[in-house]
Amino acid sequence: MHLTMPTTVIEGTQLTVMPFRPDAVIGTMGLPTLLQLVPSPRTEEDTRALKYASGTLRRHAEVRALVQRMLKSTQKGRNVTSYAAYIASGVNGEYGSGWSTPPITLWLDGQPGAVSDELIPGSGIRTVTVLPGSPVVAIDGETQVTAWHELYDSPERFGITYEKLTTVRLPYELYFGLTVESARQIFYDRNVEGVPVAKNLAMSMDQRDIGTQLAHRIGESVKVEHEGRIIPFGKLVQGRKRQLTKSDPELITLSALRVLVITALHGRAGLALTSSTLHDDRLPQGVDAEQAGQRLVPLLSRLVTRLYPHLVARTAVSAPAVLAGIGIAAHQATGWATSGSALTEEELFALLEPVRWEREATYWDGVAASANASGALNFGGGAKDSGGRVADALLHPDTEYGRRIRGW
Repeated sequence: MHLTMPTTVIEGTQLTVMPFRPDAVIGTMGLPTLLQLVPSPRTEEDTRALKYASGTLRRHAEVRALVQRMLKSTQKGRNVTSYAAYIASGVNGEYGSGWSTPPITLWLDGQPGAVSDELIPGSGIRTVTVLPGSPVVAIDGETQVTAWHELYDSPERFGITYEKLTTVRLPYELYFGLTVESARQIFYDRNVEGVPVAKNLAMSMDQRDIGTQLAHRIGESVKVEHEGRIIPFGKLVQGRKRQLTKSDPELITLSALRVLVITALHGRAGLALTSSTLHDDRLPQGVDAEQAGQRLVPLLSRLVTRLYPHLVARTAVSAPAVLAGIGIAAHQATGWATSGSALTEEELFALLEPVRWEREATYWDGVAASANASGALNFGGGAKDSGGRVADALLHPDTEYGRRIRGW
């Protein structure tokens, strides 16, 4: 008697996908599936643990090393825990819908074990099967993958549960059949070809950042007359660019307005914080977010109203370095300044009143800008470089710089 052998069945991880080119697909997968397909990069960089690991894991680590950079002792590695905390907060619902992680880019070293016919004719949707032990590497999004591993390994550390994590689905793109050289090129293109966002611009887009929140509130609070209409000042704040051009209708960038807020909040110490995220734990001692808003929004709204004509005239007021100096001076009127002489609002406005805001070398060369041979000013030094000098000039009218910016 001869037994008939069963029909061959390809075993492995089945993914429902849609192709977007012959060697790449997109889809979503559950978190446990991702963690099974892509081992923790931290584990693969632990030489002692790897020594006793399975051959499959060692093989995966070898393939990963061909196309990825190290986590250990790098900024990338140091970001993992904070990224995991951010993800946990998002999954727990603390951010509502205002959070996101990018799709993860995966590379399968080899071909899928099987590709099905279309599940719905004409849709392109089908399943691909990844064979057990086939190396799948995150060539973009590896920090996120590592953060997910940290969450799943110690959910209680981040205040989350396995039950919530197992419901997570993650978007991904999967490349297969590529050479190592092609996978490396994708890594390069994703990490180098794209233009990184300037950090202070990125901060101005963070809606959980207290400085950004207050800047928006000031923009909504101040009403100005512009081209015959009364509009919120926020309509004249450019939130998508780091610098204005002459053709821009806006009068100030959101990142520059945020500089004013941060320096008014922290004083001179705020210069070092203008490109850092500002949450509750980075407020001045004894000041909470509600107190900061109650004091700064009306104070800086009145200040912006007074400076509005100079902003319309495109004077030096809109330069981040000048706004930083104004913010440091305004800090003395907040009530929580711990050094320097306290100011009333009237005293603050009196210091600013005689200042010559015109963009002329006579007033601003060497203070907030540098002049070339023809006298043209360059304010490119930024808040950190020149904000302190501007503040000194504003707060001390009898100094050389103080007299200069007032035309005395």
